[in-house]
Amino acid sequence: MERFMELYQTVYCDLYRLAYYYMGNAEDAEDAVQDAVLSAYEHFGNLRKEASFRSWIFRILVNCCRKSLKKRGRKDLPLEDLAEIDRHSPMPQTEVLELLDILSREERLIVLLTVFGGYKGEEIARLLHRNHSTVRSKYRRALKKLEQEIVRENGSGYRRLKSRGKEVRK
Repeated sequence: MERFMELYQTVYCDLYRLAYYYMGNAEDAEDAVQDAVLSAYEHFGNLRKEASFRSWIFRILVNCCRKSLKKRGRKDLPLEDLAEIDRHSPMPQTEVLELLDILSREERLIVLLTVFGGYKGEEIARLLHRNHSTVRSKYRRALKKLEQEIVRENGSGYRRLKSRGKEVRK
């Protein structure tokens, strides 16, 4: 139990962020994280290498989020109560949720796994049972959509976007 808690503490914030932006609200995110942590704890003895804990628990969380959305009949990220400012919210949620809403569910998941999960393209491909080139292409397409939306919202001109540390000129 103690070792599980130590490992869990290292990933909690990223788990919550991923669930929050995937599910669309704090309550559903907390439920998904709770379900994932309970499942991970119950199966912690089956984990072969502790070094794999992060990717293992993220995989469990993604599955819990998908089950929850499927059970509720949701197909896309809900934008429920954008004005709600949750004390756990890592960023101004209105802008982020609205921005993520332009992506398909799969694109959103790929971006979230990259940003909050720290996954590489090949790891995401294995997790989603997709071809690596498909994941890479969807990731680039998602970044392009986000970039275009940011530029559209802020007007044209020079924008610095954190896309692999490069500045993008429009």
